[in-house]
Amino acid sequence: MALLARLASLAVLLAFWQGISVYADVRTLPAPSAVFAFILREAQSGALLYNVGVTLARVGISFVIAMSLGVLLGIVLGRSRLADRLLDTPLLVVLNTPALVVTVLAYVWLGLTEIAAIIAVAINKLPNVAVIMREGARGLDPGLEEMARTYRFDRRTWIGHVLLPQLQPFMVAAARSGISLAWKIVLVVELLGRPNGVGFAINYYFTLFDVTAVIGYSVVFMSVMLAIDALILQPLDAHVRRWR
Repeated sequence: MALLARLASLAVLLAFWQGISVYADVRTLPAPSAVFAFILREAQSGALLYNVGVTLARVGISFVIAMSLGVLLGIVLGRSRLADRLLDTPLLVVLNTPALVVTVLAYVWLGLTEIAAIIAVAINKLPNVAVIMREGARGLDPGLEEMARTYRFDRRTWIGHVLLPQLQPFMVAAARSGISLAWKIVLVVELLGRPNGVGFAINYYFTLFDVTAVIGYSVVFMSVMLAIDALILQPLDAHVRRWR
């Protein structure tokens, strides 16, 4: 039933797009058929798959780095009042710094390199993960904490049976919110200083004022990220909720 509802909403969206494109200038709002024809041509040439693959690799690497460091930082902030007081303001500063500023500074300091691009994306995403995980670490069940002390759990047992099970929903929430943020930032990073990827392609076709190509790349990459969320993150979220 949920699948049918989503398909119906997609059909309505496509019909609305088609209806508007009939009255709009074809150069500024092409019809869905024109966009899908471009996608097919670009896929046949190999450029679409290459650029999407490069961008996905950047999203994946930066996502893993940001999640790993953000989870650790969030746990420390949630468990230590001193660390929270010392790092709360720097965390908020980074959290509220525009992604564009972070990206430009990374390129200025590290050069127009792949490392600078990955670091820029990871820095933009890390505070979001840390804030979510901090709230999870603050809300640990005191009853379970008391049980762990009573039975004298060692550090490994405490992490595996007390800490991580309670933090799993927060990890999934951080992953779902973070992945949507990460891919958008990656496109900005590629647009500003990379010679390939979806962001680079969008910038290239923008200079040619090829709106069909811009929309085509956007549709493809949004579809890929929605598929990742629907096929991986949503089932993982449902599994964690059932387990709890």
